Amino acid sequence: MGKPHKRLEVWKRSISFVEQIASFPSEEKFGLLSQMRRAAVSIPSNIAELETQIIISKNLQLLESRIENSLLEELDEISKMIIGLQRSLRSTN
Repeated sequence: MGKPHKRLEVWKRSISFVEQIASFPSEEKFGLLSQMRRAAVSIPSNIAELETQIIISKNLQLLESRIENSLLEELDEISKMIIGLQRSLRSTN
């Protein structure tokens, strides 16, 4: 099952925006670049937080593809379990 947020243009563009901000020089004054980076990451994160963090880490070459795939597969399984639990709890109430 595909992730619906990955089809959203706003999510795709916000991931690209994070990569642009991340490419700024590492020297900064007044903590502005650090804050800009955090703010940029929060845009796609509000749509799908943990998956977004994993994908950004991979795109910025902070994470190997095999680790990304493993994490995303585990996250997908955990998400399915949580959805199942939610349904179960709703049906018992």
